[in-house]
Amino acid sequence: MNILITGICGFVGSSMAQCLLEQREDLSIYGIDNLMRPGSEINRRGLKSLGVQVIHGDIRNASDFEAIPRVDWVIDAAANPSVLAGLKGRSTSRQLAEHNLTSTINVLEYCKNNGAGFFLLSTSRVYSIAALASLPLKTREKAFYLDCTVPLSRGVSAAGINADFSTEPPISLYGCTKLCAEALALEYGSAFGFPVWINRCGVLAGAGQFGTPDQGIFSYWINAHIRRRPMQYIGFGGFGYQVRDAFHPRDLAALVSAQLSASRDDGRRVYVVGGGPSNAMSLAQLTEWCNSRFGPHQPQADDLPRQYDIPWMIMDSSDAGTDFGWRCNQNLGEILDEISRHAEEHPEWLEVSGL
Repeated sequence: MNILITGICGFVGSSMAQCLLEQREDLSIYGIDNLMRPGSEINRRGLKSLGVQVIHGDIRNASDFEAIPRVDWVIDAAANPSVLAGLKGRSTSRQLAEHNLTSTINVLEYCKNNGAGFFLLSTSRVYSIAALASLPLKTREKAFYLDCTVPLSRGVSAAGINADFSTEPPISLYGCTKLCAEALALEYGSAFGFPVWINRCGVLAGAGQFGTPDQGIFSYWINAHIRRRPMQYIGFGGFGYQVRDAFHPRDLAALVSAQLSASRDDGRRVYVVGGGPSNAMSLAQLTEWCNSRFGPHQPQADDLPRQYDIPWMIMDSSDAGTDFGWRCNQNLGEILDEISRHAEEHPEWLEVSGL
């Protein structure tokens, strides 16, 4: 089976390639990447050592697909993944649309022309910011948690957010591009008869992630704490109580592998996947974890709200469990340990990440 991974030199793309090759013996993997992300050359060298053929190209350009051989499946891991993308002082809104939407159209055209199946690695940020902000939350042990003693809206439970939660705008410019890409993928698959899987991923985390304050937060926080960089709790009172769950690309690869082998051609195509409640932690709790391992370093408080920030997001992966027997195997402590070892061995990692 031949697979193409777009954005293969990013953290998720390169990790997916490595993990899939570890989990399956029937794969040959190709990749394409424009190498614009700081640190991507490091991953290209590692992929080459695994026998992965990496093509230097930009999927925003339809002509760059002419260098790609025919494959059976495409895993689209190429995106501008920052929820703040498209805002003033960062990439422009047009650039964001080109990265996350125009490129998807080109990939889908490739799948149509070659009869290839399509995976879209989408995001938890397709969900309504207003609906998330209105969830009933309480505070416990320096973290927000969902108050399940009151009626909850559709698509949310103690297990987290599922695929039925509201996607009513605003969802951020980034979230909008990914939600549009989901709709396009499903329409292309239906119109031209090729399989489509969409995985709305929560926070992916692991060693070698290029962490910044607005993406790769677990990696960034640990690396910044070790280096005693200035850190901030932004918004929500400046306490750092906002909560996310995390999971490892190895577990995402296991789900993708199961979907690759699925023979059904109908039913659910959109899945929510993440670490779940047992792999969730607030920034304040993550700071305490870092303090216990590396010594004390206190972030500063900035209680001014930031556009698109949300207080709580945990993913409910129950549908993936029901349909594919999937569960998150790598716990949060193991993920944090892995990131910490990498951070200690690579003191230059924040600079490698472009900071």
